[in-house]
Amino acid sequence: MTISKPIQMPTANGSATRVVAFVSLVALLAGTLSVGVSAQRQTATPKARLSEEQRILHVLNRLGFGARPGDVERVRAMGLESYINQQLSPEKITDATSEAKVKNLEVLNMTTAELYEKYPQPGQLLRQLERRGELPAGLAREDRVRPAAPSPAKDAAEEMKAGAENQGTAVMDQPGAGNPASEGNPRQNAEYRQALRQYYEQNGLQLPQRMTAQLQASRILRAVYSERQLQEVMVDFWTNHFNVFAGKGADRWLLISYDRDTIRPNAMGKFSELLSATAQSPAMLFYLDNFQSVSPDAQAGQRMQRGQGRRALQQTGMPQLPANPQGRRRGINENYARELMELHTLGVDGGYTQKDVQEVARCFTGWTILAPRGGAAVAQAARNGARAERLRENAGKFFFNPRVHDDGEKIVLGQKIPAGGGFKDGLMVLDILARHPATAKFVATKLGRYFVSDEPPSALVNRVAAAFTRSNGDIRETLRAIFTSPEFNSPEAYRAKVKRPFELAISALRTLGAETNGGPQLHQWIARMGEPLYGFQTPNGYSDTAESWVNTGGLLERLNFGLSLASNRIPGTRVDLKRFVDTNGARPFDDAQITERFLNLIVAGEISPKTKATLLKQISEKTTLVVPALPANARASDGMQEEMAMAGEPPVRQRQRRQQVARADANITDPLTKIVGLILGSPEFQRQ
Repeated sequence: MTISKPIQMPTANGSATRVVAFVSLVALLAGTLSVGVSAQRQTATPKARLSEEQRILHVLNRLGFGARPGDVERVRAMGLESYINQQLSPEKITDATSEAKVKNLEVLNMTTAELYEKYPQPGQLLRQLERRGELPAGLAREDRVRPAAPSPAKDAAEEMKAGAENQGTAVMDQPGAGNPASEGNPRQNAEYRQALRQYYEQNGLQLPQRMTAQLQASRILRAVYSERQLQEVMVDFWTNHFNVFAGKGADRWLLISYDRDTIRPNAMGKFSELLSATAQSPAMLFYLDNFQSVSPDAQAGQRMQRGQGRRALQQTGMPQLPANPQGRRRGINENYARELMELHTLGVDGGYTQKDVQEVARCFTGWTILAPRGGAAVAQAARNGARAERLRENAGKFFFNPRVHDDGEKIVLGQKIPAGGGFKDGLMVLDILARHPATAKFVATKLGRYFVSDEPPSALVNRVAAAFTRSNGDIRETLRAIFTSPEFNSPEAYRAKVKRPFELAISALRTLGAETNGGPQLHQWIARMGEPLYGFQTPNGYSDTAESWVNTGGLLERLNFGLSLASNRIPGTRVDLKRFVDTNGARPFDDAQITERFLNLIVAGEISPKTKATLLKQISEKTTLVVPALPANARASDGMQEEMAMAGEPPVRQRQRRQQVARADANITDPLTKIVGLILGSPEFQRQ
């Protein structure tokens, strides 16, 4: 087989990227992964039962992110059932290595209020400094706004407000800086950007992008190194099920608590507790706009509500808030109510009506966030004393405001919510939904799709739903019903799921025993393959079926990732391939022997004759494989701009990082690298 000319693939920003074009291999990938996506068998003659090693590999791939060198032997020694039981009780598993890897990610241990202060939004910070008359040299209005003929520039404060609050992006990090056509835009003013950056450095502040980068790094590091593999898999599952987009306004700050305080503690507990935690999560309240939802009939002057609001605030030690904490009149917002039923519990066919959506939305009025963007609280604290200080300390926390709650009677799914319930209205709704038979079936279906096959058998779904109902939504018992089912342990389920990009990247690192810091370049590769972490904009989250991931562009990027990893082209991530072929002074292995060794390591030697023939032909031909480099200003496809994660580092280190990323496309001739990279890109490794 020969290498064709590089294909020009359009990227998200419209430019062209050179990609590796292995015509036969890509055709093999596309054909193998797209035909019969749920039931495609990796071997020509399926066995009646899985062997012991296949069962172990199956469990390591589904209950975790793949086997590390030595894991199969370790599980065999302790017994597969013991391993499964151990994973179902993650709190009993020592996880020192994983915790050591993330201990230096400071944002993981910071409150939301601390994040608002240490990682302020540049536009918001600028407005606060301007109001206080504390703008340093270079940040004054005349330095920020440079009109471009023929029309004057927009007002800087208004433009930055739009960028900060509506888009959630840092003003200094927009593309196109230095473009003469955009000199009237303060966000494109290089001198202004530099001045603001210096202010951050001099005052010990950091750009908000670093929060997202550290959160992504923590997800990667824990998935790679944690002994609590099932815990990390369930964090991945529930984070996607209860999706929140990091690019929406304040959610960049609120997602740290969402991962730490909402998803992780409840990932293996009761579904009802997880559901309640997400409903009260500031990240979810902001993402689906419920923090703005108020009863149109709420009267700030009503004596009873005013008294309730005062007492509620006094209990938290917080200062009195206006009836509408956002400062302008709004009505009921139905976004959260709709997604709560459609995506979080009942499912689109769960039997609810538009009237139910309206009634549920009424129940959740007043479920809001104290100082949702943080900056206003910080500004008040600077001049208003102890009461404002308490507000500053509690910025970004969940808060029920009874003064804007619809306290009338509601009917949800045929059940009465009595008038006067206040905060309990929402809790009653969550209880109704958590116990509903449609929720049991919906959750069972999603778990069956995630752990067994793209189209889980109805018999499996019914048994899992019954276990969910019988255990009152106990997630561990629901999972146990899946893992002990004949469908999960069948040959048809073995390697039947196509890995999503995050799963592929983590499994590749674990398989090769790689060392990684979970840094931005790895984030970018996962994004290039189509799954930027916290980067899915709509509430339904990433798809878990093969058809969403099997396309030519995505498969080419998967091949490129495998070769980049094998050739140590991902800064911050390193593999030592030579340790797997060390002969201790004996005659070196030839290419065929090396291929067999890595086929055994990476896919347990299970490879179709067609794939093996294609690989051997590609390896035997002394061709050069071209791995495209990430551009110098590489950004995740969701626009979160991971390149700026380096901001705040010394200029020399910043230049070194950019040079690492921007160096020329790699020409790979080393047989060892080619062998490993191509096996990582094979159809067999794409499946789990």
